[in-house]
Amino acid sequence: MAKERLLTCIVCPRGCQMKVTLSDDGKPTAVEGNFCKRGATYANDECTNPKRTVTSTVRCKSGDVVSVKTDRTVPKGKMLEVMVEINSVLADDNVKIGDIIIENVCDTGANVVATSNH
Repeated sequence: MAKERLLTCIVCPRGCQMKVTLSDDGKPTAVEGNFCKRGATYANDECTNPKRTVTSTVRCKSGDVVSVKTDRTVPKGKMLEVMVEINSVLADDNVKIGDIIIENVCDTGANVVATSNH
């Protein structure tokens, strides 16, 4: 028996309410309620390989903190591992927006970059 999953699309501000029909093996077979192709792609990805952008802070050598985020999404299952690595680094005190703090964090292909100046 096919299962259904309800999702709110986060690709754009429209927030389409989508219904995804899943096969017995959990693969998406149909997406309804999306107003664009990006919504269908998001729904398929969310059901098969969910990804997220990680946002956090990194401590600087002075003891202050600077806000950071991944420059692309990372697999949801690796978020804790990414946070452990983020929490283990110290940034320089002259960090600028866009500076790479960690390259290829946890072999995800994503860099952790500064989103504020220090």
